[in-house]
Amino acid sequence: MRTHIFLLLFFIPGLIFRGFSQPVPAHDENIPYLVTFGGDACPSWGDDNFTQTFFFLIPEEHTDPVFIRVFNPGIGGSIDELNGYWNTKVNFSVYGGEGAWSDPDAQGTDPVGNYRSGNLLASRTFGNEPEYDGTWYTFGPFDPMEGEYVEKFRGNVLKIIAQGIEGNDGNLYRYFLSTQPDQNIAIEGGNAFAYSYTFRLWDDPRQVSSIYPFIDEETISVRVSNFDWDYDGIIRLVSVARKGQLLSVSGDDEWIEDEFSVETDERNTSLHLQFHKQSSPVIRNNNVVVNIRNQYDQALPFYVIPIGGVPQYKYSIGVRPRGN
Repeated sequence: MRTHIFLLLFFIPGLIFRGFSQPVPAHDENIPYLVTFGGDACPSWGDDNFTQTFFFLIPEEHTDPVFIRVFNPGIGGSIDELNGYWNTKVNFSVYGGEGAWSDPDAQGTDPVGNYRSGNLLASRTFGNEPEYDGTWYTFGPFDPMEGEYVEKFRGNVLKIIAQGIEGNDGNLYRYFLSTQPDQNIAIEGGNAFAYSYTFRLWDDPRQVSSIYPFIDEETISVRVSNFDWDYDGIIRLVSVARKGQLLSVSGDDEWIEDEFSVETDERNTSLHLQFHKQSSPVIRNNNVVVNIRNQYDQALPFYVIPIGGVPQYKYSIGVRPRGN
């Protein structure tokens, strides 16, 4: 996971972009909260596996201590989703060191195998504790060198896993990677990404949420999957080569996917998935899960700050000679 704010050069193989880091979720995503349910919940509430993993990238230029802050880690306040009575516990764990990101299981979309790879740096389980409802809890400090150094990112990566241990309520929360333990001061040039994104939609149908998967130069086809959308409007895909392709939408407690070829211009760029809710009937407290895989069945990352910026469709203007 990561979150930062000032200007910097960010590297992905063959790519350099200037950007400002943001909270998780980021401002341009317009997502109110991440969500993780207790391990006894039914997936039909909008969480397929009760676990969510995010990675923070700390640029190699940053050597001062960092803190991972969690907003609303407790389960039981007005923000969270009640299912009968409050009985849920969610564990947040931070990992660094070799394998924290590079282990293949860490980049999966399900909590299987060695998904908790790396060195455990901090961990805490939260339940119905009023002091942590609607407030920030801080993990750290962490030396950036405690993360896993990844050459292609030119930085160190910390991993945070939120996992529902027990109960069936929904924990809604946000992250921020800060230079300070008691306030959100962003780190210049960072970003955050996940391989499976579980989040809450706004109740207001006028609000459009967005996420940004990155398509690398090796990807020639993708499968975009969504879970438990509840037929709540439309999901639109925009890219430099697509003006607005509609994707299939899932119903209650089901997965659905679309597979399509990647255009040459879409490689080494971000895609823009837009979530447009229907105006009637209004579906409240809608949670959805999204992931995207390439032709090798490898999950692709969603960056909270899209690599290369929010993609804009490139209009092609054909010119024909005027007839005599």
